[in-house]
Amino acid sequence: MAEKKSPPKRAKSKKLASAAKKPAKPAAAEEAAPPPAPEPATGAMGFPGLPAADLETLETISRNVMQSALKSQKLMADMMRRSLEGDPTFAPQADPLHASPELAKAWENVLSDPELLLQAQSDLYRGYLDLWSGATKKMMGETPPPVIEPEKGDKRWRAAEWTEHPMFDAMRQSYLLNQRFLLNLVNNAKGIDEETRRKVNFVTRQMIDAMSPTNFALTNPDVLKATFETKGENLSRGLMNLVNDLERGKGRLALSQTDMEGFVVGKDLAATPGEVIFRNPVMELIQYSPVTETVRQRPILIAPPWINKFYIMDMRPQGSMIRWLTQQGFTVFLISWVNPDPTLKDKTFEDYIREGLFEALDAVETATGERQVDAIGYCIGGTMLGSALALMAAENDDRIASATFFAAQLDFELAGELLVFIDEEWFKEIGRLMDAQGGVLDGRTMADTFNMLRANDLVWSFVINNYLLGKTPQAFDLLYWNADQTRMPKTLHLYYLEKFYKQNALSKGELELGGHRLDLKKVKIPVFMQASKEDHIAPADSVYRSARLFGGKTQYMMAGSGHIAGVVNHPDANKYQHWVNETLPETREEWLKGAKENPGSWWPHWKAWLLSMNDTQVPARKPGGGKLKPICPAPGEYVKVRS
Repeated sequence: MAEKKSPPKRAKSKKLASAAKKPAKPAAAEEAAPPPAPEPATGAMGFPGLPAADLETLETISRNVMQSALKSQKLMADMMRRSLEGDPTFAPQADPLHASPELAKAWENVLSDPELLLQAQSDLYRGYLDLWSGATKKMMGETPPPVIEPEKGDKRWRAAEWTEHPMFDAMRQSYLLNQRFLLNLVNNAKGIDEETRRKVNFVTRQMIDAMSPTNFALTNPDVLKATFETKGENLSRGLMNLVNDLERGKGRLALSQTDMEGFVVGKDLAATPGEVIFRNPVMELIQYSPVTETVRQRPILIAPPWINKFYIMDMRPQGSMIRWLTQQGFTVFLISWVNPDPTLKDKTFEDYIREGLFEALDAVETATGERQVDAIGYCIGGTMLGSALALMAAENDDRIASATFFAAQLDFELAGELLVFIDEEWFKEIGRLMDAQGGVLDGRTMADTFNMLRANDLVWSFVINNYLLGKTPQAFDLLYWNADQTRMPKTLHLYYLEKFYKQNALSKGELELGGHRLDLKKVKIPVFMQASKEDHIAPADSVYRSARLFGGKTQYMMAGSGHIAGVVNHPDANKYQHWVNETLPETREEWLKGAKENPGSWWPHWKAWLLSMNDTQVPARKPGGGKLKPICPAPGEYVKVRS
């Protein structure tokens, strides 16, 4: 055999040889070298700063989650039992808006339009390509710009992880791309009328909002962190919060938005001093105490909505419109509507005008000796005031010298998202509920309706806070008022929905009251119409159309913000802005071109408008100082009745 040769030894490279010959660095030089950068601590579920879960923690979390699951099974069983027992007020509907036919028609039209589908799918595909490219770059440590951003004011994505963590950022943008895809399809579908499109858009938004990753424990970073930090106790507490809300709603979910024991009406809210000087079955009339030595001769009479309680205008002292008016030297009267029970189920719209507004006018004249007032109507109270003015014009009644409308509609052609609830099926459902409740619509149904218009802010944010994070709602005055709803008499409520929202009868000159066909063109008194730029209940365009219905000089003014903050904006807050234009062209777009934007509250501008008509001063009037004696201190008894 041939002798096996050993492999030749490789010569060291010049670099290695050179390095080997170099002397070692002195110790001082080694100590001066910078230490290696530490690896980022990701912690549990990849969240920086959250300690990694040990076995004991995982066992505790599992035990709490299992207990929550068992309790939730019992809860669902109780709900099913209640439903099967036939409680008429507990009838969960798979399609409460009865939108299935409209949805089917809209999607049939979408699927039969290849051009629309191709464009929408192309946009979605391109968005996903950009998203995955950006997600890859983010995983590599880069900061690419987002493919899509949430709508302005969308508060669901406030947690830093939704933009900083690659996984949650991709999840957020994926959801927003799908949202845009679906809404573009239903909004651009051809061959469907505006009423159908409105309902389909609304229902689609409700479904999209419900499916947001923020609403689920496993895809919400705040909930995941809370679950690890509390070892799952947040879920147990959340389930108890859910049980309490269902018990409070007697089987229906009465979602808690605030601590309903956190305020006392008459002490913390509605605390402006005054006296109830008149009372009848539908209202109490409050006269507020003066704070100036002299007051304007002509009193102010306010008709708030009966669909909410009046103290939205008299919340905390620093933001109260009522208190501000008294400080400006006005004598202020306000109608506080009854919270009706079944004995008032047959009260009509005309009853509320005659027993509410007209008897209040009589009482103001008795109390002050002044025949004329400057009247104010807020929201549905403004709809009543406008109708009353047309009725008074027909009956030659001149007791109202001027009228101011806060976020009120008289023309309902563009009445916004509430039009979604105006169809025959919804009318039947409302009628069924009112019959089951003795002839009144409960306050919870009214609250649920308005909450649906801003579901992310007024529904899902509290689902997350109360049931997933296991927190207790805090005391918040505005949410307390929002939850303190009133009941609606059946006859009055169905008439209002039918004649105004469905038929738009007043603006068409087709509404009849007291044997008269009402015509707003016969109303010649000065009118001030306030609208709010972002109002989703009384849209600015709808209020503008209403302003053009009167026969006299009307000033339209638009405030910043929405239905509440646009109206109740104390000058001391230095918030928002308002636009003024003395003319009233055919469209609001034309009006805006000639409007001047002013910073801050519109209240001083309105005060100047009132004083321009009458600024005569008289000695201050003390409530009960006239022929009507005090019955009880403000805010009275009617406003304290909870539904």
